[in-house]
Amino acid sequence: MKTHNKSGIPYTLPRQSATFTNEVNSEIRRAAATGIYDIRGGGAKRRVPNFDDLLFLGASISRYPLEGYREKCETNVTLGTRFAKKPIEIDIPITIAGMSFGALSGPAKEALGRGADAAGTSTTTGDGGMTPEERGHSSKLVYQYLPSRYGMNPDDLRKADAIEIVVGQGAKPGGGGMLLGQKISDRVAEMRNLPKGIDQRSACRHPDWTGPDDLEIKILELREITNWQVPIYVKVAGARPYYDTTLAVKSGADVVVLDGMQGGTAATQDVFIEHVGQPTLAIVRPAVQALQDLGMHRKVQLVLSGGIRSGADVAKAMALGADAVAIGTAALIALGDNDPRFEAEYNKLGTTAGAYDDWHEGQDPAGITTQDPELMARFDPVEGGRRLKNYLKVMTLEAQTIARACGKNHLHNLEPEDLVALTVESAAMAGVPLSGTSWIPGAG
Repeated sequence: MKTHNKSGIPYTLPRQSATFTNEVNSEIRRAAATGIYDIRGGGAKRRVPNFDDLLFLGASISRYPLEGYREKCETNVTLGTRFAKKPIEIDIPITIAGMSFGALSGPAKEALGRGADAAGTSTTTGDGGMTPEERGHSSKLVYQYLPSRYGMNPDDLRKADAIEIVVGQGAKPGGGGMLLGQKISDRVAEMRNLPKGIDQRSACRHPDWTGPDDLEIKILELREITNWQVPIYVKVAGARPYYDTTLAVKSGADVVVLDGMQGGTAATQDVFIEHVGQPTLAIVRPAVQALQDLGMHRKVQLVLSGGIRSGADVAKAMALGADAVAIGTAALIALGDNDPRFEAEYNKLGTTAGAYDDWHEGQDPAGITTQDPELMARFDPVEGGRRLKNYLKVMTLEAQTIARACGKNHLHNLEPEDLVALTVESAAMAGVPLSGTSWIPGAG
């Protein structure tokens, strides 16, 4: 490599623009060549403040730790205690988020049911209706009631152990979903009452209400259909968490599910994923504050989702006031999605293991996010369920380890006082002190 020109003058090293990076320039060229916006799956890829920016203060003299293998640390949680005659009781505070049949294969939905059931927790249907595989292998199944109404029918509503009214999703607050034609197989088309092989876009809002008053009417309607037996959840994206949580509670929700921008999606515009919504870390405290202001904290349960990966994330979410968490992307990775053993096939698709996000194209080598019979045949739902169970077990053990180190005999006993933040941004979002200080930015 030359370092000087012919006159002996040193070259200036080339500088990459911080604004027009290689990734930005590549997207400009792609947009200029195609004239269409980029669609992908997954959640936000940009770096945002997250749970890694928080640390626990373990016990020493001022706090008394629990002995790891001799003193209990409970993990159970009950969801839907407000109005439902039959609340959902789960052994661990980690649930499986809604992921549709259509976006996921039938065997993948079966594996989620198997793994969740073995771990003592619940799974969720997602858009597109309830499959026999998922209902058959899930002892606790939450039925999502979405704006599209795809696959919705009163019989399946009555088969569910809870109903989740989806108002918004963290990856696309204010937006609907997409399912491209190549994934609309005969079975998917029949369940969704759609033509086979034709692209569809889900509605961004429910067709039969225009505001929170109509949400209250819808909740009462669903309670009547189910004879007030099962909990009614309301899922909102992390856009205006204080007000949305308040309105969900006032409308009669038993549980509020709150989804941050790191939460995934099967397919939507990349610009949506990266530029709409708020980080999961930023939304939990306003939602908890709303519940506290209403006198409903722990009476209406809060389930937090969006980029939850480990037992540490679980413990931090609960310390900030959540009752449970939901995982989606992490569950798919546990099943085998984006596995390096398919690296050669990911390369043929123009990507690499760990970066594959074109789930909407239906060519997933792992057989999880596809409707292609040959690819689906690669995936073993029994083995997938076993892997998910193991992952949930490890997450729970990690969260218990942290709770014991803080002197807590139940994960629900973790509190903000157990945390400090590494950055000013995360301290302000979480409402905990900046490490080494007693300063909470914005407090007081």
